[in-house]
Amino acid sequence: MRRRPARTLAAVGLIAGLALAGCSNQAPAPPPAAAPTPAAPPTTTTGFIPPGVPTEGMRPPTDTLPLAAEPQGAPAPTSTPPGRQVEVGPAPEGVVVDPMTRTVAVAKREPNELVLLDADTGAIRTRTPLPGFVRHLQLAGPGGPVLVPVESANVVVRVDLPGGTAQAPVPVGTVPHDATQAPNGTLMAADELGGTVSAVRGDQVVKVFTDAVQPAGIVPVGDIVGMVDVRKNTLTTYDVAALRIVGETPAGAGPTHLVADRHGRMIATDTRGDAVIVFEPTTGPGGGPREVARVTQPGGPYGITYDPVRDRVWVASSGTNEVVGYDLTTPQPREVARVATVQNPYTVGVDPTSGRLYVAGVSTGVVQIVDPAA
Repeated sequence: MRRRPARTLAAVGLIAGLALAGCSNQAPAPPPAAAPTPAAPPTTTTGFIPPGVPTEGMRPPTDTLPLAAEPQGAPAPTSTPPGRQVEVGPAPEGVVVDPMTRTVAVAKREPNELVLLDADTGAIRTRTPLPGFVRHLQLAGPGGPVLVPVESANVVVRVDLPGGTAQAPVPVGTVPHDATQAPNGTLMAADELGGTVSAVRGDQVVKVFTDAVQPAGIVPVGDIVGMVDVRKNTLTTYDVAALRIVGETPAGAGPTHLVADRHGRMIATDTRGDAVIVFEPTTGPGGGPREVARVTQPGGPYGITYDPVRDRVWVASSGTNEVVGYDLTTPQPREVARVATVQNPYTVGVDPTSGRLYVAGVSTGVVQIVDPAA
C-alpha cells in the first residue's frame, strides 16, 4: 500500500488547485460569477495511511469510470428572493444548524473561517479561523461540536458550540470532503482525493477503508454509516461498531450528498441524474443498502438537509436557484414546498425548532434566512 509523503506546502497547494468546490475538481465561482470554472480532473490515488492501521477493501479499476458530478451554475435571480440575507464573506459553502445552542455554522473562504450565527437573529457571533478550505459541515451531536473537514489541510477540526473554540486538528486522509460521527463516537471521514474512508476513535485513525474511488457525502444511521462515491456512483455502507464493509448498491447517475431521516433511511442527491433517491441502508442483498424510492428534481440537486420535527428533506437545485421540500412520511418523497433562493445555492441547513432555512449562496457571499410556508 503506497503511503503519502509528508505534507508540504507544495502538496497542499496542488490539492487545493484540484479540489476547490463541487465534488471533484471545480472551484466555486468568486462573486459575482454565476458558475464554477472547470479545471483539469484530479487523479485519485490511495491517500495517506498511518503505519500499523488496518485497511479493508479493494479499489476497482478507474479507467472507465465517469468524472464526478458537479453542481450546476445559475444566473443571478431577476427578483429578490424571500427572507433576508446576511453577508458572511466569500464563497460560503457548508451550513449546519444546532437547535440546542441556537447556532448556525457556515464555512467560508478568503480567509478560511467558520462563521457562527445566532439562529434566531441572524447576527454573527464569532469567526473561528480554519487551517484551510471547507465545503461541508455536520454536527457530532446535539450541542456540537461542529465537524469541520478541512480539505486542503487533510484534517478534521472539531469546533465547540456556542463559543467557537477549535479543538486540535485530527489528521485523516487526503482531502476530507465530508465527516460524520456515529452514536458510538466513531468519526468517519470521506477522503475524497485519497479514495479512502478513515475511521477515527478519539483522535486516532483506527482503520482505513480502501474500497472507494472518490468518496463524498457520508452519514450514519445507528451503527451503519453510508457513503456515496462520486466516481463509482454507488452507496456503500459500513458497520462502525465492527469496522467492516457491509455492502454497496448503485446510487443513480451522479450522486453527491447524503442525509438520514428519522425512519432510518438514507436520502441521496443524484446531481447528474436530476433526482432524489431514498435507500434502506441494511435490507439489500447480503444486508447492504437498497433503493426504495426516488423523485425527479431538475436543476442539479446538490445540497441537502433534513428536518426531523417536520419529517421534511430540503434539497437545493444549484442550477435553478431554488430549494425544494419533500415530505418523507412514506419512503416516496412528496413535494410540499418550493423556495426561491440566492444565486447558486450549493448548501442548505434547517433549524428543526422553527423550520427556518439557511441557504449559502456560494457566488454571492451571503446566507439567505427564510421561513418557508408551512
